[in-house]
Amino acid sequence: MLLYSDALTGDEMFSDAFPLKIVDDTVYEVDCQLVTVKPGADVDIGANPSAEEAEESLEEDTIQINNVVHSFRLQSTSFDKKSYLTYLKGYMKAVKEHLTTSGQADKVPTFEKNAQTYAKKVIANFKDYEFYTGETMNPDGMVALLNYREDGVTPYFTFWKDGLKEVKL
Repeated sequence: MLLYSDALTGDEMFSDAFPLKIVDDTVYEVDCQLVTVKPGADVDIGANPSAEEAEESLEEDTIQINNVVHSFRLQSTSFDKKSYLTYLKGYMKAVKEHLTTSGQADKVPTFEKNAQTYAKKVIANFKDYEFYTGETMNPDGMVALLNYREDGVTPYFTFWKDGLKEVKL
C-alpha cells in the first residue's frame, strides 16, 4: 500500500486504498464518498442492520463525512480567489525549491508548465471547489481541492502530484 504525504509538512493526505488517477501528469484525482460515522467508539458486532430494521435513516449522534477527510483528518479551510492566488504562488515556489533540493531539478520545468495550466482551470472554476489542509493546518502545506464530478453527486479530491511523497507501507 502507498501512503501519500505532503512533501513540505509531512501531513498524510491520502493512500492508494482510494481510487485515484493522474491527470495531465500534474495532479492526482482521488475518488471519495460520504460515509456515516458515530463519533467516539464505533464497535462493529457483525450484525446486519438492514436485516434487523426496515428503516435506513441516520442514527442519533451520527454524522455524514467524506471518507478521505475522515481517514486522514483533513481540515476544512476557506479562500477567496485573491487569497488563493497568493497562497498558490507561494506554494508553487516552495514545491519548486523542494524538487530542486531533493535532487529532482529536472522535473521543475515540466512542473511549472503543467501546474500553471492546471491552476488556470482551478481559477476558472474557483466557486466549485472546497479547500482542505492537512491535519497540522500548516499554512505552508498543500491545500487539497474538493470538487464534484459531472453528475453533481460524486466527490473527488485533487492533490498536486509533485507536492507529495510516496511512502510504502
